[in-house]
Amino acid sequence: MELHLKGKTVLITAASLGIGRATAELFIKEGCKVAICSRNKDNLIKAAQEIKSLYSQEPLWVVCDIDKIADIENTVNIVTKNYGDIDILVNNCGGPIPGFFEDLSDNNWQDAFDQILMSAIRFTKLVLPGMKSKNWGRIINITSLSVKQPVDNLILSNSLRSAVTAWAKTISNQVGKYNITVNNVAPGYTLTARLYELAVNRAKLSGDSHEHVLASMANDVPMKRLARPDEVGSLVVYLASEQAGFITGSTIAVDGGVIRAMY
Repeated sequence: MELHLKGKTVLITAASLGIGRATAELFIKEGCKVAICSRNKDNLIKAAQEIKSLYSQEPLWVVCDIDKIADIENTVNIVTKNYGDIDILVNNCGGPIPGFFEDLSDNNWQDAFDQILMSAIRFTKLVLPGMKSKNWGRIINITSLSVKQPVDNLILSNSLRSAVTAWAKTISNQVGKYNITVNNVAPGYTLTARLYELAVNRAKLSGDSHEHVLASMANDVPMKRLARPDEVGSLVVYLASEQAGFITGSTIAVDGGVIRAMY
């Protein structure tokens, strides 16, 4: 299938590892001009070098703390200066700290608010003018299965990622006339550093080993395995394509069937 993405400018946030990096590789394979950002410079350099060795094309990389407005503005400025207006924005971020309601402070809530919701809003606000001028754009938010089926000790993620889906649905109605789509991808249990971190946390609470926790997570999935990051990234790339041009305001799970609801 020809996705008609060659030459498009793509910015993926939090993309030095995991789902973000896998998504960057898939866009590069489609012939896109890809920019990645992360707060960890060493991880960015390593990712860029490894991607170049695989595909003979190095993504543009920018050090960016997505909690900070100045870093977000700097990132968008660098990408547009080098590649032109951003056609496809993939809003991705690491997860906030796990914990139960009574264990979390106001600062924890504020940090999660900036990390998850405000980062997506700020990046989107900066790229929308360019998308409108071209009468074409794609905004894709990587959220979590928790927006459809909350995870008990991830109340920060449950709350703020759900806010992203509500915001995305709302703005999708406002920008659709400009041929801009806004969608959310909700990964399930995926083999990333974040999942390993959550497994370690659960193991501490239960007194179990993190290996057993990971195996238990896989067993909870009807397909009896964890997802690969590229399986999530593949949906992101499809939603960016011309073929997905009539899909907007949707939240689509990539979870192996672990969400029990029908829709």
